[in-house]
Amino acid sequence: MIDAAIGTVVEVTRLGAQGDGMVETPGGPVYLPFALPGELWRMVEGRAPERLTASGDRRQPVCRHFGQCGGCVAQHMSAQLYRSWKEVALQQAFAHRGLEVRPEPMRSVAARSRRRAFFGVARRAGEVTLGFREEGRHALVDLAECAVLDPAIVAALPALRGIARLILPADAGGRLIVTRVDDGLDVAFDGGQSRLGPDARAASARRAAEAGLQRLTVDGEIVYMDRVPSLMLGGVRVELPTGAFLQAVPEAEALMIELVMGAVGKARHVVDLFSGLGTFALPLARRARVLAVDGQRRSIEALEKAARGAVGLKPVSTKVRDLMREPLSRGELEAFDAAVLDPPRAGAKSQAETLARSSVATVVMVSCSPATLARDARTLVDGGYRLKAVTPVDQFIYSPHLEAVAVLRR
Repeated sequence: MIDAAIGTVVEVTRLGAQGDGMVETPGGPVYLPFALPGELWRMVEGRAPERLTASGDRRQPVCRHFGQCGGCVAQHMSAQLYRSWKEVALQQAFAHRGLEVRPEPMRSVAARSRRRAFFGVARRAGEVTLGFREEGRHALVDLAECAVLDPAIVAALPALRGIARLILPADAGGRLIVTRVDDGLDVAFDGGQSRLGPDARAASARRAAEAGLQRLTVDGEIVYMDRVPSLMLGGVRVELPTGAFLQAVPEAEALMIELVMGAVGKARHVVDLFSGLGTFALPLARRARVLAVDGQRRSIEALEKAARGAVGLKPVSTKVRDLMREPLSRGELEAFDAAVLDPPRAGAKSQAETLARSSVATVVMVSCSPATLARDARTLVDGGYRLKAVTPVDQFIYSPHLEAVAVLRR
């Protein structure tokens, strides 16, 4: 630290897990948003920090909303710094659990490829704001462009604002889920009003048709549907229930399927835990018998229907079960050569504990949280598994989030 005439000049030493620049002080670390290692910043009490020097790794952001919109935190980093930041964060998550890992090279996806967005939406005095939350605040940034979303979603924003104006009561807000499916968009509003009046319903349906939407759902009620939205998973067409879990980027999904299939290898009987719509179960069924287990009945029903109509699959059986509350037991797991897990961000603590006591030869874990992935891997290692590989998949570009696939074997 160097005392300055006004305030204090500090040097950023490294990046924190959320992408902020870290400054070491006698009182502990201080984090500066959008600061990069090696830069000097002036800190003055009661004022925003001021950057004095620029790192050689600083780049021009690719989106006009960067710095205000909270969706991205890393557009200002060079490719090398960005990759290092994410890989180090993954290593540190495992090191925190006493596991030393050397991740495989990070697999990345293209910009403007995310097929699902969770927008905030608000109506104030007839004007509709639609976008992501501001960095560190509840206020919405009204999106005009986006560096991560599929262009079809961005192009539909004006039409979606028009529909929201019809659906939302005055001075109300909610959430809008938009999914790019094959040949169109699936749109769901949550938090508007419990039941639309006939005029608002008819007007919303007309707007949805004019915008070329495949389906419009308002608070769980289908207001308009041209056809049931669907997409291909592992070469099998699957109908998409409203709000069902889906990998955010098709390219990342394909990379993860490739990694899972390679790890499972010649296993003949595989259990897919937290299976969702069958992202992994359906391609695995090309070569193995599969049991798919998930707590969402609608997802399991869609998976069952898709498997029945597919050609060239080995038997796919299903089970609706809340694996957080009732994981498959050691006895139930004995029939399987391999297990695949793709749990939510909270991880699969209970299921990992029963797997650690099982004889399943190969466990493949897919996770969007390095912290819970490392925790569950530690449980399996303590149970006699060896951690063979961890591959980061940068599905959520420019954000602090990171997908990873871990392979463990008995």
